[in-house]
Amino acid sequence: MGTAGALRTAPPAGRHALPQQSRVVALVPAHNEEAQIGATLAALERQSRRPDLVVVVCDNCTDHTASIARAAGATVLTTEGNKDKKAGALNQALSRVLPLLDDDDVVLVQDADSQLDTAFLDHALRYLRHGYGGVGGVFRGGPGGGFVGHLQRNEYARYARDVNRMGGRCLVITGTAAMFRVDVLREITAGRLTGLLPPGDRAGGVYDTTVLTEDNELTFALLHLGYRVISPPECGLETEVMLDWGSLWRQRLRWKRGAVENCVQYGLTKVTWRYWGRQLFTVLGVLISAVYLITLVVMAVAGELSVQPLWLTITLIFVVERVVTVRYRGWAQMVLAATMYELVLDYFLQACHAKAYFDALRRTTRTW
Repeated sequence: MGTAGALRTAPPAGRHALPQQSRVVALVPAHNEEAQIGATLAALERQSRRPDLVVVVCDNCTDHTASIARAAGATVLTTEGNKDKKAGALNQALSRVLPLLDDDDVVLVQDADSQLDTAFLDHALRYLRHGYGGVGGVFRGGPGGGFVGHLQRNEYARYARDVNRMGGRCLVITGTAAMFRVDVLREITAGRLTGLLPPGDRAGGVYDTTVLTEDNELTFALLHLGYRVISPPECGLETEVMLDWGSLWRQRLRWKRGAVENCVQYGLTKVTWRYWGRQLFTVLGVLISAVYLITLVVMAVAGELSVQPLWLTITLIFVVERVVTVRYRGWAQMVLAATMYELVLDYFLQACHAKAYFDALRRTTRTW
């Protein structure tokens, strides 16, 4: 595969290179991503501080992902017998790459369906130099998906607004793109082997292959080791949206159930209490939404539907929130938001949350 030789090759002249002890290796796990991988690698090539090596981790691919990646100049690493999805693929890649790197080197882990903004690496490296354990991206939704895609783009715009307002403080280092120092990744591995952290796959892998949301669990691991994490507004990227309601349901069900189970996995600690509080807040939101809908239905059936001050106030507050929080997408989207059409997504996600809690309590079989 040529990984060792590529890592020991000096960066071409003209790159905005860090010192030799601070090489940047990009790992791009990919499963049948021939439609996206070219754009993803092109965005890495356009970085103001380009990575010294790009490794596309082809995981059980049956399409032309590998050949497209090689043609774009990337090193291709093929997984062997991996049954653990993205986490397993990354653990295989890291087990081969980390021994060839120094502690001060940096690893970028990026999804194959995401494209980084030009200065992503430059800004992320600056934050790593300031002592952060992990630096994630602030993502926006890509094109496509019709109405369901449009709703996700609005949702992501609101997420970006929230993170930006908090100065990059985030609950989770997003799996779309994140950067870590090599010594931090090694410390995570050591923590799993010594019992300081959950064992994951019991082989000391950086990523926990036993969970649904490996990026959320990795964030927990970093925080429990005493590191800070951040998703600064300068580290922007575009990521693929789910193209239909079924795909969105499966994605969010996995995310929500995974987050709940990560909390259970770590228990109640000085780190996780905020996450437990967020879960409680979500449960309350589901209950309030259910009461709101049931009240409207009962009143309509009884012919007593009228303007109630309490519910009118709640509705007006919700309208204002919808309008203000989507302003990053322009005035046209703000006007549309005032019509409350996004309630479709809100109640869809509420139903997804309720199902995730139910499945977690019953310990039903988990699916990706």
